Amino acid sequence: MPSLFQQIQAGKVWDFHGGIHPPTRKQQSSQKPIAVMPLPDRLYIPLRQHIGVAGVLLVRTGDRVLKGQPLTAADNSMAVPVHAPTSGIVVNIAPHTSPHPSAMPELTLTLEPDGQDEWRIREPLNFATCDNLTLLNRIQESGIAGMGGAGFPTHLKVGMTQPVDYLIINAVECEPYISADDLLMQEAATTIVKGIDILCRLLAPKAVLIGIEDDKPIATAAMMAACNQREHYYVRSVPSKYPSGGEKQLIQLLTNKEVPNGRRPVDIGIVMQNVGTAFAVAQAVLDDHPLISRIVTVTGDTLNQPQNMLALLGTPVSALLDACGFQPEAQQRVIMGGPMMGFTLPDLSVPVVKTTNCILAPTATELPAANNEIECIRCSSCADACPASLLPQQLLWYSKAKDSTKLQEYNLADCIECGACAYVCPSEIPLVQYYRVAKAEIREQQHEALKAEQAKARFEARNARLEQEKQQRAERNQQLAATRKQQQQASGADSTVADALARIKAKQAQSLSTEPSDKMQVQAQRELKKQQARAYQQDKADASQTIAPAADNADNSSPAVNSKAASVAAALARAKAKKAAQANTGISTDIITDTAVEVTENSVALAVTTSPATPVTSADTIAPDPRKAAVAAALARAKARQQQQVQTPTEPAQANNNNAAINTVTEPDPRKAAIAAAIARAKAKKQADSENS
Repeated sequence: MPSLFQQIQAGKVWDFHGGIHPPTRKQQSSQKPIAVMPLPDRLYIPLRQHIGVAGVLLVRTGDRVLKGQPLTAADNSMAVPVHAPTSGIVVNIAPHTSPHPSAMPELTLTLEPDGQDEWRIREPLNFATCDNLTLLNRIQESGIAGMGGAGFPTHLKVGMTQPVDYLIINAVECEPYISADDLLMQEAATTIVKGIDILCRLLAPKAVLIGIEDDKPIATAAMMAACNQREHYYVRSVPSKYPSGGEKQLIQLLTNKEVPNGRRPVDIGIVMQNVGTAFAVAQAVLDDHPLISRIVTVTGDTLNQPQNMLALLGTPVSALLDACGFQPEAQQRVIMGGPMMGFTLPDLSVPVVKTTNCILAPTATELPAANNEIECIRCSSCADACPASLLPQQLLWYSKAKDSTKLQEYNLADCIECGACAYVCPSEIPLVQYYRVAKAEIREQQHEALKAEQAKARFEARNARLEQEKQQRAERNQQLAATRKQQQQASGADSTVADALARIKAKQAQSLSTEPSDKMQVQAQRELKKQQARAYQQDKADASQTIAPAADNADNSSPAVNSKAASVAAALARAKAKKAAQANTGISTDIITDTAVEVTENSVALAVTTSPATPVTSADTIAPDPRKAAVAAALARAKARQQQQVQTPTEPAQANNNNAAINTVTEPDPRKAAIAAAIARAKAKKQADSENS
């Protein structure tokens, strides 16, 4: 049995599952040569025209730029720069409606052509003598991205290090109306083959397979003639079936290989490039001509002159339509792309970009608008037509339910959005639109998950960095401490520090040992002051009790008289005690004073008896203390009050006799007695202060 390569050499072509056969309608534009689009008044150049990120802006508003001058610079591998399509003035850099189904505004540079079309300095390369890295840099710097519709950066696709068996050039223009690649191959087949030579230099494949649909005989003949001198360059005609131009479908047609789910063609040794991309690579390397223009099919029954136009990137769609004699009708639709995979433009100021291959302006009869969708009747026509062997009906249900898990399980990512399922659907359900929305939501979820993972990684890295810095500080402090200790030991300062620490500890111990005695002294002084304050307050109270009853002595009853007598007796006792304390000088004796107040039924007897104690020598002499005298007076008052409480009010006659006895025997004046007691206390206090001083 012949090998796969032998079958390919023999010209065998295989088939793929599904597919449809819509009317091609290419004759409107394929029968005319390529026309050159005149310079428009304004060029709207989006800064990102590929899959990836935009480059760094290099110009500002008001700058004059030359044709081919880079407007952005690629600062990473996923960035592809854009260039000035012609010389002119940068008049604005602001968001503008993007050529995307979402029509979301994107940052766009507005260029006003000056009509001179002045080129920058160009430096062509000889790819036979330069290395691969130089070629890859030239391809990236020239802003080349896939021109078949995806827009993947070409330098990444051809710069892989994996071995490649087959380089496939996709010249299958299977979608109706589009004939841009057909005309390009008819008019520039030699340049395309030179671009394929450069790609082979970078990839080193075993063979080159150029796939062209069998309804393009002129283009097929031109490519065969250009490849006549190249070995292992094979031009193959494939059946006219949509979507035979899909990447996986064309690989299966030409090699009978299937790309596994979730894998890329390079994983099975195959790289595919569009024929327009090969043409752009040749221009970039051989002429230093960056990607600033492309061929666009402008067609539809509303145009007087449908044809293929060589348009500068950034040309508004309205300018292209006007150049082809646009006659719009009511509720006119303008589609960017073909009728199967294109999208309706919300605004005719949308510019032509690197991936724009067709502008379609049909009439309502030519391409009727979709009717309102109805419920799915489960006819399975969509599954029969799907070229990726998916289940569109299941994907529709899960897309409506927003079940991302099930969508991934049913391989939504393998959908090429060809529109074959929607084309054959009798319920006119726009299946592709549901799939696009579901894909966008899944991408957003994955993006959010990636951001969360990156944030987590940054957080963990920060914690690790802080912990490492903490450990480094601790180690550095330990090293500094060890260094200082060594320096101190070397200079003899260690003993001095130790002595100072010992003195400090000794002082602390001494303060701790003396602290209890100090506290006891402070407490004793506080108690003494409290006793003095209580005695002083008691004296004041006694004096007020003695003076107040004297004002109405004549009207007092017998219990009041007894109280006065007791107060008088207490005052006399205090006065005598203080007087005795002042009279004592030299050798003194201890006086034991017993104050007794005896209240009988007939009289009040006040007796103060003093009995001298045994005399003592001068060594045993104790100085009189006024505080003791005050204490003795307080005891006398207490005994008098106690005796007064014992007396009952049932003896008024005896109380009267007692009052009479007091009046007849002593008849003291309470006011005078109180005054005398106060004077005595003041003198005693003054004497005590003088002795203490």
